Amino acid sequence: MVGIDLAGSPKRNTGICTLEGDTITSCAIVHTDREIIDHVEEVEPSLIAVDAPINLPPGRKSIDDRNGEHFRPCDRELLKRGIRFFPITLGPMRLLTKRGIRLKKIFSRCGYRVVEVYPGAAQDIWNTGRKQDGLQGLRKGLQKLGVKGLEKRMNGDELDAVTAAIVGQLFLSGNAEILGNFRGGAIVIPWAQETATANRSH
Repeated sequence: MVGIDLAGSPKRNTGICTLEGDTITSCAIVHTDREIIDHVEEVEPSLIAVDAPINLPPGRKSIDDRNGEHFRPCDRELLKRGIRFFPITLGPMRLLTKRGIRLKKIFSRCGYRVVEVYPGAAQDIWNTGRKQDGLQGLRKGLQKLGVKGLEKRMNGDELDAVTAAIVGQLFLSGNAEILGNFRGGAIVIPWAQETATANRSH
């Protein structure tokens, strides 16, 4: 399982985490698409969980189409649940969306399964706090989920990548909720009632 906290620009940090069962086997900061792709090809994961939009809203021809729909059904579901997020057509999110869609196409052509996740939503559901609320609290919250291999040196991007990987594990084991649909855009989040550990896939 690989979790990716993708940045919109290669100049910014992208966190990438490999999770085997409940154990982090690697976690790092990368920048370029090539670095991300090389990491995935080295691991050959059963699933890639990406914190970035990987679909456009229905009917929208491009992210730069100013007359198109701004929200996907999964985005509207987040709104209904009071989970805060940045719309994919807003400013810097446009770059992130373009990059997420591009990498999804590359990974899919290589035979990898890719899902979109939202660490902020998962952290709200688990009540760990987000990275903006303090890294120590987030780290301790993830540890309570049973994740092994967390280190104090991990920054917010890496902890979000860990969160993405955990949600991916829950998805594979049938313990996650799918907002929207995979054709029109879906975000995978933990079930609200789920308090169990990262190793539910066992």
